[in-house]
Amino acid sequence: MHKSMRGLMVGFLLLGAFPDIGAADRVVTDGAGRSVSVPAAVEHVICSGPGALRLLTYLQAEEKIVAVDDMEKQRPRFDARPYALANPQFKQAPIFGQFRGYDHPELILTLDPAPQVIFKTYPGMGHDPVELQQKTGIPVVILQYGELSGDRSELYRSLKVMGEVVGRQQRAEQVISFFEEKIADLQQRTDPVPYEKRPTCFVGGIAFKGPHGFQSTEPGYPPFSFVGAKNVAAEELPAGKMVRHSNVAKEKIVQWDPGVLFLDLSSLQMGEGAGALFELKTDPAYQTLNAVRAGRVYGLLPYNWYTRNFGSILANAYFIGKQLYPESFTDIDPEQTADEIYTFLVGKPVFEEMNRSFANLAFQPISLD
Repeated sequence: MHKSMRGLMVGFLLLGAFPDIGAADRVVTDGAGRSVSVPAAVEHVICSGPGALRLLTYLQAEEKIVAVDDMEKQRPRFDARPYALANPQFKQAPIFGQFRGYDHPELILTLDPAPQVIFKTYPGMGHDPVELQQKTGIPVVILQYGELSGDRSELYRSLKVMGEVVGRQQRAEQVISFFEEKIADLQQRTDPVPYEKRPTCFVGGIAFKGPHGFQSTEPGYPPFSFVGAKNVAAEELPAGKMVRHSNVAKEKIVQWDPGVLFLDLSSLQMGEGAGALFELKTDPAYQTLNAVRAGRVYGLLPYNWYTRNFGSILANAYFIGKQLYPESFTDIDPEQTADEIYTFLVGKPVFEEMNRSFANLAFQPISLD
């Protein structure tokens, strides 16, 4: 092929001259308030950024994926992403870029079938979405990942926008209703418990862009919020202030002396000679805590793994509620409830498989001998 002709073809690709996706029949407003033209029927997509593929799986549209970022191709010893465990076929899909939104336009242009839409969460991370759309000619729909606690409007908006694009509007409403029903159930079980009868608690070892030790926590930890737990890490915050992640001083934890301790098992990634569990077993300061002495230390599923796992947030909340207020959760088997949640959201019960990665310590009292 003549060089000038080859250059012309590449130019058409970069301008977005894709015959099969060029006809845009409708306009959606994405999470950044942009009007984005998308085809009338969308059968092929890719999901860029933390959590984007999780949301698509919630909408039962995972069959539309034509490629994945390299996070889905990794085979780590630990994996706390129920959507990925339920869909091992993701590991066989082509790669379009690196995790956390570092997309490769050149790879995207080689995909066959070509994606008709790119969904992108955390638009400030990785490849700029506007530039990505310009380079590939493929519409990029930005989604704000959102929260499950507090204001859930961004999350629900993203589910609706994604559902609109891929033709899963009804499923999006079902997922939203599911979240609302579970949160309401947790609150109805725990609201009647008098505040003075609620034990103090603390969760340590929470992952934040990687594993951390026991001092890593969240004052606004969603499972605690859903069951009205007395989270000592939130006690000193000004009213109405939300703090997602915090590393608190060990001396503070000792001073608080929480009645019940919870351990986010993501910390096990740090290895046998480090991490939250190792610290609880070996640090003399933690040995003074009444919860450690009384055996009131419990393992929780990692919930912040390639951003927040909403299903694990709910599953953890049911387990925490049963430990703090057992009389309000007599009908709840936490492991069974977790699998009911995962089956609805990702299509399979994956608690046992996920728990094996974390030494079967989830939803169990942890021995510190």
